[in-house]
Amino acid sequence: MLRWTRAWRLPREGLGPHGPSFARVPVAPSSSSGGRGGAEPRPLPLSYRLLDGEAALPAVVFLHGLFGSKTNFNSIAKILAQQTGRRVLTVDARNHGDSPHSPDMSYEIMSQDLQDLLPQLGLVPCVVVGHSMGGKTAMLLALQRPELVERLIAVDISPVESTGVSHFATYVAAMRAINIADELPRSRARKLADEQLSSVIQDMAVRQHLLTNLVEVDGRFVWRVNLDALTQHLDKILAFPQRQESYLGPTLFLLGGNSHPSHHPEIMRLFPRAQMQTVPNAGHWIHADRPQDFIAAIRGFLV
Repeated sequence: MLRWTRAWRLPREGLGPHGPSFARVPVAPSSSSGGRGGAEPRPLPLSYRLLDGEAALPAVVFLHGLFGSKTNFNSIAKILAQQTGRRVLTVDARNHGDSPHSPDMSYEIMSQDLQDLLPQLGLVPCVVVGHSMGGKTAMLLALQRPELVERLIAVDISPVESTGVSHFATYVAAMRAINIADELPRSRARKLADEQLSSVIQDMAVRQHLLTNLVEVDGRFVWRVNLDALTQHLDKILAFPQRQESYLGPTLFLLGGNSHPSHHPEIMRLFPRAQMQTVPNAGHWIHADRPQDFIAAIRGFLV
């Protein structure tokens, strides 16, 4: 039977001296407070992939969206590192990818995770590129700690409550309902999972995105994303913290031409130097729909 686990990690890979560096991290204890008993949630050591580049140039940091992982930006990170000579960091958010699981899930604690990680890696100030949930994390990081963010790119997301995306709860419920026998070949298990998801989720691209979280551990297929934490805190993930301060650094809101999240007054209140740019023929996942245009927009903003 399919089960979701509190943690999933790859074995450490052997890497040559010029290869990317990886962080493999411990599991957060299940006793993490989550704010209970007055204790503050603790930052987690996030899993990341760092591509080397010129230390004199601000690094580019990619933050993925809900149900995503750092691998969403693998190809784009490599191209951007090659074309710009910059260091490029891709990060797994807590409860996603190879990062530890925790019952704590809010933009405040996800920002704190980055406030710990980025200085440790010597990457501040940096250019932060965040998609969807990662975009909200990036915006809050810039508002809270502007000295860490040289410039900001928010991808298809605004600093307001996300409306019209209640389907996220449907996705979680559909993922929970998957039933796959143990010891099946991965290709067969993935096909079965796709068939079961398709009864609820018609969009094949969405199903493929969700299925990147289906992994085999000890002969059993599990979700590496922490569905329990996402279910408990989905309202926080769809919202955005109320802030009074502004981020005065250069900011780009990159919008999908077929998506159009736009809350211009609030954007300009919080990010008075914001520019808006639309990528034609792209939906919410701009980096997947139009990768070359996505890279070109980032490079143009870095100049």
